[in-house]
Amino acid sequence: MQADEPIPLEGGLKPNAIRVGHTQAPSDRTAACSLLPHWSQKIQSLSFVNFHNQSPLFLNSVAFITESCPKATEGVKENSVVGLNGIDSGNLPRPGEISLAHCGVLFLDEIAEYSRKVLDVLRQPLEAGRITISRAARQADFPARFQLIAAMNPCPCGYLGHASGRCRCTPEAVQRYHARLSGPMLDRIDLQIEVAALPPAALNQQNGAIESTQAIASRVATAHAIQLVRQGKQNQQLGNHEIAQYCKLDQAGERLLNGAMLRLHWSARTYHRLLRVARSIADLAGSDTVGAAHMAEAIQYRRVLQEF
Repeated sequence: MQADEPIPLEGGLKPNAIRVGHTQAPSDRTAACSLLPHWSQKIQSLSFVNFHNQSPLFLNSVAFITESCPKATEGVKENSVVGLNGIDSGNLPRPGEISLAHCGVLFLDEIAEYSRKVLDVLRQPLEAGRITISRAARQADFPARFQLIAAMNPCPCGYLGHASGRCRCTPEAVQRYHARLSGPMLDRIDLQIEVAALPPAALNQQNGAIESTQAIASRVATAHAIQLVRQGKQNQQLGNHEIAQYCKLDQAGERLLNGAMLRLHWSARTYHRLLRVARSIADLAGSDTVGAAHMAEAIQYRRVLQEF
């Protein structure tokens, strides 16, 4: 994947993604929002407005509704769970960054610098689309169906694999750095994208060979429409029984997936997430069937952190 190419799957699946890149690699925090399709279901916009009308940080619901991406919030980098899952408000639970990103994007820069306790708070909403906050007096549930986009360095110094050879991190230090993201957390991240540093001469050049964000957004919107016609919902929302119906692989794809599951010891959750991603890749390619090429690409998106 090119260093300045946006993640191409946001609107088709709204996958959770992490970009792994050197300190000097380019980063576009608005890419996810610019690729999200417009709301196609009235219930989604009503859910967003109904929640934000009850939030003390609500600003302007009308302005948000007219945008394809209602909320792109950057998680606060503090060593406390409160900043992500709720505002510290005594006995009265209030929504935090996770819920304020409902129906939108939660961007976590330098995700490996967050404490493991903070990151593990994300596991419940990433799976259920809701967050539960407990206080001494009461317990409250808030909606939290968001797309997680994160960025991190490949090592503590940020130069692992860089052409300059400036990295002096030991293998043990790199392993400890990656271990800050727990296995269950990584299990819920669909795409791991390596972003290489660009040479200075290329930073100001317009490369016509690279597909523009507008062109990718058009393909995403088409794939999103295909999903609504085929199954009445996005691929992200497919249950296990629906995955068996709509994400069926051809024989070559099944062999490839089964071999990867056995060789890499992936979980059942990963199995179903791979099928959703492969289905979205096929949708973006305009293919009615999910083949081995689509599954191979989905598998590669899961292996970046394992190869450092």
